[in-house]
Amino acid sequence: MDENQLAKKTCDMSVGESVKIIRELQGLSQNELAALTGIPQSTLSAIEHDKINLGIDRAKILAKALKCHPAVLVFPGWDIEVAA
Repeated sequence: MDENQLAKKTCDMSVGESVKIIRELQGLSQNELAALTGIPQSTLSAIEHDKINLGIDRAKILAKALKCHPAVLVFPGWDIEVAA
């Protein structure tokens, strides 16, 4: 594999879908995640339904609570193994 190969998208998934899937894999409800992050449940719902943007600050807060890297939330479906 070429080291300079750019990352490529491997599946179609929205940011909201990624947040929801990772939250559910952690066994958390929206209310529980809201309590962990201080982000209102209504905002989490809107993020998961792609009605509002996740944003960098919220991505960092959610990533910490969900024990993942923010890029996993912000760039769902991208193959980071080949990223430079």
